[in-house]
Amino acid sequence: MSTGLELIGFFLGVGSWLLTGASLANDHWKTSSVAGSVIISSRSYQNLWRSCAEDSTGVSNCKDFESLLSLPGYIQGCRALMIIALLMGLISIIISVLGLKCTKIGSTTAEVKGKIALTGGILFILSGVCTLTAVSWYASRIVQEFYNPKLFRFELGAGLYMGWGAAALAILGGAMLCCSCKTGTSAVPKGSYSYGYTAKGPERTIYKAAATSESGSSKAYV
Repeated sequence: MSTGLELIGFFLGVGSWLLTGASLANDHWKTSSVAGSVIISSRSYQNLWRSCAEDSTGVSNCKDFESLLSLPGYIQGCRALMIIALLMGLISIIISVLGLKCTKIGSTTAEVKGKIALTGGILFILSGVCTLTAVSWYASRIVQEFYNPKLFRFELGAGLYMGWGAAALAILGGAMLCCSCKTGTSAVPKGSYSYGYTAKGPERTIYKAAATSESGSSKAYV
């Protein structure tokens, strides 16, 4: 059961990484609002990298954000968080592959593989938290600007919903990886002693004989 849970968590993490990349590349992080408009001749939409406008004929014109320092602080912060999430997700995938029970690399013990899988799960969760922070931060600014009558109104775009989905998959997959890993220590049977020899000698177990009662021993001598 733990192996199946581990594989499900791993594939959820891979899916979250792919969805995070798709969210970052999506143009529709925010789209112009049509609330209160009777005639709409064009609409605009933006993401973290550029701003686009589309006319009634479907022709789009996009312009990249040329200066990084001239951008608002929240856009710079969201860019950094999304890139960190992608890098951390890639590292998580590589580490998790090394820690899966169905993979074998050298003479790695079950305990070491469990620790590797745990590390990959934690990194998946941190990647999901970074993605969640970025899209939630961007969405909160859209909501604030929507209720400001002096600013142009925008709605939440599809890229944000993709980011929320990616964050949920990453956190869920990382949690599954963390729950599936085991320490790999073997339990010693009750009522026995275990001792180890040198590296050449295997571990042995000594079993204690059951204690006989006093009445039973006296009957043996009669």
